[in-house]
Amino acid sequence: MRPFHFLHDELYCEDVALAELAERVGTPLYVYSARSIRDRCRAFKSALEGYDHHLTYAVKANANLEVLRVIAAEQLGADVASKGEAFLALSAGFAPESISFSGVGKRADEILFALKNNIRRFYVESEQEWDALSEIARQLGVRARVLLRLNLDIDAGGHDYISTGKKHDKFGLAPDRALALAVRGEHSPPIDFRGLHVHIGSQITSVEPFVEAAEKLSEIVEHFRRRSIPVHDLDIGGGFGVVYEGFLQHPLLDEPKTKSVPEIATILERILPIVRATGCKIALQPGRAIVAEAGALVSKVLYRKETDAKTFLIVDGGMNDLLRPSLYRAYHQIVPLKIARRALETVDVVGPCCESGDFFALDRRLPRLDRGDALAVLCAGAYGFVLSSNYNAQLRPAEVLVDGAKAACVRERDRLEELL
Repeated sequence: MRPFHFLHDELYCEDVALAELAERVGTPLYVYSARSIRDRCRAFKSALEGYDHHLTYAVKANANLEVLRVIAAEQLGADVASKGEAFLALSAGFAPESISFSGVGKRADEILFALKNNIRRFYVESEQEWDALSEIARQLGVRARVLLRLNLDIDAGGHDYISTGKKHDKFGLAPDRALALAVRGEHSPPIDFRGLHVHIGSQITSVEPFVEAAEKLSEIVEHFRRRSIPVHDLDIGGGFGVVYEGFLQHPLLDEPKTKSVPEIATILERILPIVRATGCKIALQPGRAIVAEAGALVSKVLYRKETDAKTFLIVDGGMNDLLRPSLYRAYHQIVPLKIARRALETVDVVGPCCESGDFFALDRRLPRLDRGDALAVLCAGAYGFVLSSNYNAQLRPAEVLVDGAKAACVRERDRLEELL
Protein backbone atom coordinates (compact mmCIF):
# COMPACT_ATOMS: atom_id res chain seq x y z
CA MET A 1 0.00 0.00 0.00
CA ARG A 2 1.23 3.49 -0.81
CA PRO A 3 1.99 5.69 2.23
CA PHE A 4 -0.84 8.02 1.17
CA HIS A 5 -4.12 6.34 0.24
CA PHE A 6 -7.86 6.89 0.24
CA LEU A 7 -9.94 5.04 2.81
CA HIS A 8 -13.71 5.61 2.53
CA ASP A 9 -12.92 8.54 0.23
CA GLU A 10 -10.73 10.23 2.85
CA LEU A 11 -6.97 10.67 2.43
CA TYR A 12 -4.76 8.90 4.97
CA CYS A 13 -1.06 8.74 5.70
CA GLU A 14 -0.58 5.20 6.95
CA ASP A 15 -3.36 4.89 9.58
CA VAL A 16 -3.89 8.61 10.22
CA ALA A 17 -6.49 10.78 8.48
CA LEU A 18 -4.89 13.93 7.09
CA ALA A 19 -8.02 15.98 7.74
CA GLU A 20 -7.63 15.19 11.44
CA LEU A 21 -3.99 16.29 11.36
CA ALA A 22 -4.85 19.49 9.51
CA GLU A 23 -7.47 20.30 12.14
CA ARG A 24 -5.14 19.55 15.04
CA VAL A 25 -1.87 21.06 13.80
CA GLY A 26 -3.10 23.61 11.27
CA THR A 27 -2.04 24.27 7.70
CA PRO A 28 0.18 24.45 5.74
CA LEU A 29 1.68 21.25 7.10
CA TYR A 30 4.23 18.67 5.97
CA VAL A 31 3.36 15.05 6.75
CA TYR A 32 5.85 12.16 6.40
CA SER A 33 5.40 8.39 6.49
CA ALA A 34 8.00 6.55 8.56
CA ARG A 35 6.89 3.23 7.08
CA SER A 36 7.56 4.45 3.54
CA ILE A 37 11.03 5.70 4.48
CA ARG A 38 11.93 2.36 6.04
CA ASP A 39 10.58 0.45 3.05
CA ARG A 40 12.69 2.50 0.63
CA CYS A 41 15.83 2.06 2.72
CA ARG A 42 15.25 -1.70 2.78
CA ALA A 43 14.65 -1.82 -0.98
CA PHE A 44 18.12 -0.37 -1.55
CA LYS A 45 19.73 -2.68 0.99
CA SER A 46 18.03 -5.70 -0.59
CA ALA A 47 19.21 -4.73 -4.08
CA LEU A 48 22.79 -4.38 -2.79
CA GLU A 49 22.80 -7.68 -0.90
CA GLY A 50 25.88 -9.72 -1.77
CA TYR A 51 27.93 -6.68 -2.78
CA ASP A 52 30.62 -5.00 -0.70
CA HIS A 53 28.95 -1.61 -0.45
CA HIS A 54 28.58 1.72 1.34
CA LEU A 55 25.00 3.08 1.23
CA THR A 56 24.48 6.70 2.27
CA TYR A 57 21.37 8.86 2.36
CA ALA A 58 21.73 12.31 0.75
CA VAL A 59 20.72 14.59 3.63
CA LYS A 60 19.99 17.50 1.29
CA ALA A 61 16.73 15.81 0.20
CA ASN A 62 15.10 16.04 3.65
CA ALA A 63 17.04 17.06 6.74
CA ASN A 64 14.35 16.81 9.42
CA LEU A 65 16.09 15.38 12.49
CA GLU A 66 13.46 12.70 13.16
CA VAL A 67 13.43 11.63 9.52
CA LEU A 68 17.21 11.30 9.74
CA ARG A 69 16.84 9.17 12.88
CA VAL A 70 14.53 6.78 11.05
CA ILE A 71 17.14 6.40 8.29
CA ALA A 72 20.06 6.05 10.71
CA ALA A 73 18.17 3.27 12.50
CA GLU A 74 18.06 1.43 9.16
CA GLN A 75 21.89 1.38 9.23
CA LEU A 76 22.43 3.68 6.27
CA GLY A 77 25.21 6.21 6.26
CA ALA A 78 24.74 9.91 5.47
CA ASP A 79 26.05 12.03 2.64
CA VAL A 80 26.31 15.69 3.67
CA ALA A 81 27.06 18.87 1.76
CA SER A 82 27.64 21.41 4.55
CA LYS A 83 28.70 21.77 8.17
CA GLY A 84 25.03 22.12 9.09
CA GLU A 85 24.12 18.83 7.43
CA ALA A 86 27.10 17.16 9.08
CA PHE A 87 25.93 18.47 12.46
CA LEU A 88 22.41 17.16 11.84
CA ALA A 89 23.69 13.75 10.72
CA LEU A 90 25.84 13.38 13.83
CA SER A 91 22.96 14.56 16.03
CA ALA A 92 20.65 11.98 14.43
CA GLY A 93 23.01 9.16 15.33
CA PHE A 94 24.91 8.47 12.13
CA ALA A 95 28.38 7.16 12.97
CA PRO A 96 31.13 9.55 11.78
CA GLU A 97 32.77 6.77 9.76
CA SER A 98 29.48 6.29 7.86
CA ILE A 99 29.32 9.94 6.75
CA SER A 100 30.71 11.26 3.48
CA PHE A 101 31.20 14.97 2.76
CA SER A 102 30.23 16.06 -0.75
CA GLY A 103 29.80 19.44 -2.39
CA VAL A 104 31.70 21.70 -4.74
CA GLY A 105 32.26 24.53 -2.24
CA LYS A 106 33.45 23.30 1.15
CA ARG A 107 34.66 26.16 3.36
CA ALA A 108 37.75 25.78 5.52
CA ASP A 109 35.66 25.88 8.71
CA GLU A 110 33.45 23.09 7.32
CA ILE A 111 36.43 20.88 6.50
CA LEU A 112 37.84 21.57 9.97
CA PHE A 113 34.51 20.71 11.64
CA ALA A 114 34.28 17.43 9.74
CA LEU A 115 37.82 16.33 10.49
CA LYS A 116 37.54 17.26 14.17
CA ASN A 117 34.38 15.15 14.36
CA ASN A 118 36.09 12.15 12.77
CA ILE A 119 34.34 12.52 9.40
CA ARG A 120 37.20 11.57 7.14
CA ARG A 121 35.54 10.63 3.82
CA PHE A 122 35.59 13.56 1.38
CA TYR A 123 34.48 13.81 -2.24
CA VAL A 124 36.86 16.32 -3.82
CA GLU A 125 35.92 18.30 -6.95
CA SER A 126 38.87 20.59 -7.71
CA GLU A 127 42.62 20.98 -7.31
CA GLN A 128 42.26 23.89 -4.89
CA GLU A 129 39.83 21.94 -2.73
CA TRP A 130 42.40 19.09 -2.61
CA ASP A 131 45.05 21.55 -1.47
CA ALA A 132 42.81 23.09 1.19
CA LEU A 133 41.81 19.69 2.56
CA SER A 134 45.43 18.51 2.56
CA GLU A 135 46.62 21.58 4.48
CA ILE A 136 43.89 21.40 7.15
CA ALA A 137 44.38 17.65 7.61
CA ARG A 138 48.16 18.22 7.95
CA GLN A 139 47.61 20.87 10.63
CA LEU A 140 45.39 18.48 12.59
CA GLY A 141 47.75 15.56 12.12
CA VAL A 142 45.06 13.32 10.53
CA ARG A 143 44.53 11.67 7.14
CA ALA A 144 41.52 12.41 4.97
CA ARG A 145 40.15 9.66 2.74
CA VAL A 146 39.36 11.10 -0.68
CA LEU A 147 37.26 10.09 -3.65
CA LEU A 148 37.62 12.32 -6.68
CA ARG A 149 34.38 13.32 -8.33
CA LEU A 150 34.46 12.93 -12.10
CA ASN A 151 32.53 14.87 -14.70
CA LEU A 152 31.83 12.32 -17.44
CA ASP A 153 29.85 14.71 -19.71
CA ILE A 154 26.70 12.58 -19.61
CA ASP A 155 23.31 14.13 -20.33
CA ALA A 156 20.93 12.30 -17.99
CA GLY A 157 17.89 14.34 -19.08
CA GLY A 158 15.63 16.42 -16.89
CA HIS A 159 15.65 20.10 -15.98
CA ASP A 160 18.89 22.04 -16.58
CA TYR A 161 18.93 23.22 -12.95
CA ILE A 162 19.39 19.65 -11.69
CA SER A 163 21.89 18.55 -14.31
CA THR A 164 25.20 17.71 -12.64
CA GLY A 165 27.09 15.51 -15.11
CA LYS A 166 27.60 17.59 -18.26
CA LYS A 167 30.90 19.29 -18.98
CA HIS A 168 29.47 22.80 -18.62
CA ASP A 169 28.15 21.98 -15.13
CA LYS A 170 30.11 23.16 -12.09
CA PHE A 171 30.54 19.66 -10.68
CA GLY A 172 33.45 17.26 -10.86
CA LEU A 173 36.78 16.93 -12.66
CA ALA A 174 37.62 15.76 -16.14
CA PRO A 175 39.18 12.27 -15.87
CA ASP A 176 42.66 13.42 -16.95
CA ARG A 177 42.74 16.12 -14.26
CA ALA A 178 41.52 13.64 -11.67
CA LEU A 179 44.35 11.30 -12.65
CA ALA A 180 46.90 14.08 -12.22
CA LEU A 181 45.54 14.76 -8.73
CA ALA A 182 45.63 11.10 -7.79
CA VAL A 183 49.27 10.93 -8.88
CA ARG A 184 49.94 13.93 -6.67
CA GLY A 185 48.31 12.05 -3.80
CA GLU A 186 51.19 9.61 -3.68
CA HIS A 187 53.31 12.47 -2.37
CA SER A 188 50.67 14.03 -0.08
CA PRO A 189 50.69 12.21 3.29
CA PRO A 190 47.52 13.91 4.68
CA ILE A 191 45.50 12.54 1.73
CA ASP A 192 44.54 8.89 1.40
CA PHE A 193 43.25 8.59 -2.17
CA ARG A 194 40.60 5.86 -2.17
CA GLY A 195 38.69 6.06 -5.42
CA LEU A 196 36.28 7.77 -7.78
CA HIS A 197 32.80 9.22 -7.63
CA VAL A 198 30.17 10.23 -10.20
CA HIS A 199 26.77 11.84 -9.83
CA ILE A 200 25.21 12.50 -13.22
CA GLY A 201 21.97 14.26 -12.31
CA SER A 202 18.71 14.14 -10.41
CA GLN A 203 15.27 12.64 -11.09
CA ILE A 204 16.70 10.33 -13.77
CA THR A 205 13.87 8.22 -15.19
CA SER A 206 15.70 5.78 -17.47
CA VAL A 207 18.34 3.13 -16.92
CA GLU A 208 20.64 3.98 -19.80
CA PRO A 209 22.42 7.06 -18.32
CA PHE A 210 23.37 4.96 -15.27
CA VAL A 211 24.70 2.18 -17.50
CA GLU A 212 26.71 4.67 -19.55
CA ALA A 213 28.21 6.15 -16.37
CA ALA A 214 29.09 2.70 -14.98
CA GLU A 215 30.79 1.66 -18.22
CA LYS A 216 32.80 4.89 -18.46
CA LEU A 217 33.75 4.64 -14.81
CA SER A 218 34.95 1.06 -15.27
CA GLU A 219 37.19 2.13 -18.16
CA ILE A 220 38.63 5.00 -16.12
CA VAL A 221 39.45 2.65 -13.24
CA GLU A 222 41.50 0.50 -15.61
CA HIS A 223 43.25 3.60 -16.94
CA PHE A 224 44.19 4.65 -13.40
CA ARG A 225 45.50 1.18 -12.62
CA ARG A 226 47.63 1.11 -15.76
CA ARG A 227 49.29 4.22 -14.32
CA SER A 228 49.85 2.28 -11.05
CA ILE A 229 47.21 4.29 -9.18
CA PRO A 230 45.12 1.93 -7.03
CA VAL A 231 41.35 2.51 -6.97
CA HIS A 232 39.53 0.88 -4.05
CA ASP A 233 36.11 2.56 -3.94
CA LEU A 234 33.58 3.57 -6.60
CA ASP A 235 30.62 5.79 -5.69
CA ILE A 236 28.04 5.84 -8.47
CA GLY A 237 25.99 8.56 -6.82
CA GLY A 238 22.22 8.91 -6.75
CA GLY A 239 19.66 10.71 -8.87
CA PHE A 240 17.21 7.79 -9.05
CA GLY A 241 13.87 9.07 -10.30
CA VAL A 242 10.49 8.68 -8.62
CA VAL A 243 6.89 8.84 -9.81
CA TYR A 244 5.25 12.26 -9.56
CA GLU A 245 2.43 12.03 -12.12
CA GLY A 246 -0.34 9.56 -11.42
CA PHE A 247 1.07 8.72 -8.00
CA LEU A 248 -2.38 8.12 -6.52
CA GLN A 249 -5.36 6.82 -8.48
CA HIS A 250 -9.06 7.18 -7.63
CA PRO A 251 -12.18 6.95 -9.83
CA LEU A 252 -13.14 10.53 -8.98
CA LEU A 253 -9.74 11.99 -9.91
CA ASP A 254 -8.74 13.08 -13.39
CA GLU A 255 -5.10 12.05 -13.04
CA PRO A 256 -2.90 10.60 -15.81
CA LYS A 257 -1.82 7.01 -15.37
CA THR A 258 1.46 6.45 -13.59
CA LYS A 259 4.43 7.20 -15.80
CA SER A 260 6.92 4.37 -16.04
CA VAL A 261 9.97 4.83 -13.82
CA PRO A 262 12.37 1.88 -13.44
CA GLU A 263 12.47 0.22 -10.05
CA ILE A 264 15.67 0.53 -8.02
CA ALA A 265 16.26 -3.21 -8.33
CA THR A 266 15.99 -2.97 -12.14
CA ILE A 267 18.56 -0.16 -12.32
CA LEU A 268 21.01 -1.86 -9.98
CA GLU A 269 20.69 -5.20 -11.77
CA ARG A 270 22.10 -3.44 -14.84
CA ILE A 271 24.88 -1.39 -13.30
CA LEU A 272 26.16 -3.35 -10.30
CA PRO A 273 27.74 -6.20 -12.34
CA ILE A 274 29.63 -3.63 -14.42
CA VAL A 275 31.02 -1.96 -11.31
CA ARG A 276 31.63 -5.21 -9.45
CA ALA A 277 33.95 -6.36 -12.24
CA THR A 278 36.39 -3.64 -11.15
CA GLY A 279 36.79 -5.31 -7.74
CA CYS A 280 35.98 -2.03 -6.00
CA LYS A 281 33.73 -1.41 -3.03
CA ILE A 282 30.50 0.13 -4.31
CA ALA A 283 28.82 3.22 -2.85
CA LEU A 284 25.41 4.79 -3.54
CA GLN A 285 23.87 8.10 -2.43
CA PRO A 286 20.06 7.97 -2.80
CA GLY A 287 18.10 10.92 -1.45
CA ARG A 288 14.88 11.65 -3.35
CA ALA A 289 14.33 7.92 -3.90
CA ILE A 290 14.22 7.39 -0.12
CA VAL A 291 11.93 10.22 0.97
CA ALA A 292 9.97 11.78 -1.93
CA GLU A 293 6.98 9.44 -1.86
CA ALA A 294 6.95 9.57 1.94
CA GLY A 295 5.89 13.22 2.17
CA ALA A 296 2.94 15.48 1.40
CA LEU A 297 2.23 19.16 1.92
CA VAL A 298 -1.27 19.77 3.28
CA SER A 299 -2.82 23.15 2.51
CA LYS A 300 -6.22 24.80 2.82
CA VAL A 301 -8.20 26.81 0.27
CA LEU A 302 -8.43 30.41 1.45
CA TYR A 303 -10.45 31.74 -1.48
CA ARG A 304 -11.87 30.87 -4.88
CA LYS A 305 -11.23 33.64 -7.37
CA GLU A 306 -13.00 33.47 -10.72
CA THR A 307 -12.01 35.83 -13.54
CA ASP A 308 -12.88 35.96 -17.23
CA ALA A 309 -9.69 34.03 -17.96
CA LYS A 310 -9.10 31.70 -15.01
CA THR A 311 -10.40 30.09 -11.86
CA PHE A 312 -7.86 30.35 -9.05
CA LEU A 313 -7.73 28.34 -5.87
CA ILE A 314 -5.76 30.53 -3.48
CA VAL A 315 -4.33 28.30 -0.77
CA ASP A 316 -2.44 29.04 2.43
CA GLY A 317 0.73 27.27 1.28
CA GLY A 318 3.01 28.86 -1.26
CA MET A 319 6.35 28.86 -3.02
CA ASN A 320 7.93 29.68 0.34
CA ASP A 321 6.74 26.24 1.54
CA LEU A 322 7.28 24.15 -1.62
CA LEU A 323 9.50 25.79 -4.23
CA ARG A 324 9.81 22.99 -6.80
CA PRO A 325 6.81 23.95 -8.99
CA SER A 326 7.96 27.58 -9.20
CA LEU A 327 11.65 26.77 -9.56
CA TYR A 328 11.49 23.85 -12.01
CA ARG A 329 7.83 23.88 -13.11
CA ALA A 330 7.87 20.51 -11.38
CA TYR A 331 4.68 18.46 -11.37
CA HIS A 332 3.14 17.34 -8.07
CA GLN A 333 -0.19 15.55 -7.95
CA ILE A 334 -2.81 17.44 -5.92
CA VAL A 335 -5.76 15.69 -4.30
CA PRO A 336 -8.54 16.74 -1.92
CA LEU A 337 -8.33 15.40 1.63
CA LYS A 338 -11.98 14.36 1.31
CA ILE A 339 -13.07 13.29 -2.11
CA ALA A 340 -16.69 13.44 -3.28
CA ARG A 341 -18.66 13.34 -6.53
CA ARG A 342 -18.03 16.92 -7.53
CA ALA A 343 -17.72 18.32 -11.02
CA LEU A 344 -14.19 18.48 -12.35
CA GLU A 345 -12.88 21.93 -13.22
CA THR A 346 -9.67 23.42 -14.57
CA VAL A 347 -7.97 25.66 -12.03
CA ASP A 348 -4.67 27.26 -11.07
CA VAL A 349 -3.64 26.34 -7.53
CA VAL A 350 -1.72 29.36 -6.26
CA GLY A 351 -0.25 30.61 -3.02
CA PRO A 352 -0.32 33.87 -1.04
CA CYS A 353 3.14 35.18 -2.03
CA CYS A 354 3.59 38.36 -4.04
CA GLU A 355 4.84 36.60 -7.17
CA SER A 356 3.04 35.37 -10.29
CA GLY A 357 5.40 32.41 -10.05
CA ASP A 358 3.82 31.37 -6.76
CA PHE A 359 1.85 28.30 -7.83
CA PHE A 360 1.54 24.58 -7.16
CA ALA A 361 -0.31 23.78 -10.39
CA LEU A 362 -1.45 25.54 -13.56
CA ASP A 363 -4.50 24.51 -15.60
CA ARG A 364 -5.02 21.43 -13.44
CA ARG A 365 -8.21 19.35 -13.56
CA LEU A 366 -9.47 18.85 -10.01
CA PRO A 367 -12.77 18.11 -8.30
CA ARG A 368 -14.36 21.41 -7.31
CA LEU A 369 -12.89 22.77 -4.09
CA ASP A 370 -14.35 25.64 -2.08
CA ARG A 371 -13.18 27.96 0.64
CA GLY A 372 -12.09 25.96 3.70
CA ASP A 373 -11.54 22.70 1.81
CA ALA A 374 -8.12 21.10 2.28
CA LEU A 375 -5.86 19.43 -0.25
CA ALA A 376 -2.56 17.56 -0.32
CA VAL A 377 0.38 18.14 -2.63
CA LEU A 378 1.83 14.64 -2.96
CA CYS A 379 5.40 13.34 -3.32
CA ALA A 380 6.71 16.36 -1.44
CA GLY A 381 9.02 14.51 0.95
CA ALA A 382 12.15 15.45 -1.01
CA TYR A 383 13.30 19.02 -1.67
CA GLY A 384 10.23 20.36 0.09
CA PHE A 385 10.79 21.79 3.55
CA VAL A 386 14.56 21.95 2.98
CA LEU A 387 13.96 24.58 0.27
CA SER A 388 11.39 26.53 2.30
CA SER A 389 11.90 30.14 3.35
CA ASN A 390 10.35 33.04 5.21
CA TYR A 391 9.69 35.01 2.02
CA ASN A 392 6.99 37.65 2.65
CA ALA A 393 7.74 36.90 6.33
CA GLN A 394 5.61 33.79 6.03
CA LEU A 395 6.05 31.28 8.83
CA ARG A 396 7.52 27.98 7.73
CA PRO A 397 5.12 25.05 8.22
CA ALA A 398 5.12 22.40 10.91
CA GLU A 399 6.31 18.86 10.10
CA VAL A 400 4.61 15.69 11.36
CA LEU A 401 5.97 12.15 11.24
CA VAL A 402 3.38 9.37 11.05
CA ASP A 403 4.26 5.85 12.16
CA GLY A 404 1.28 3.53 11.91
CA ALA A 405 -1.50 5.08 13.97
CA LYS A 406 0.85 7.49 15.75
CA ALA A 407 1.50 11.04 14.56
CA ALA A 408 4.16 13.20 16.21
CA CYS A 409 4.97 16.83 15.46
CA VAL A 410 8.69 16.71 14.68
CA ARG A 411 9.08 20.39 13.97
CA GLU A 412 6.78 23.11 15.24
CA ARG A 413 5.51 25.83 12.96
CA ASP A 414 7.66 28.98 13.04
CA ARG A 415 6.69 31.60 15.59
CA LEU A 416 6.51 35.29 14.81
CA GLU A 417 9.32 35.98 17.29
CA GLU A 418 11.66 33.83 15.19
CA LEU A 419 11.37 36.35 12.35
CA LEU A 420 13.24 38.96 14.40
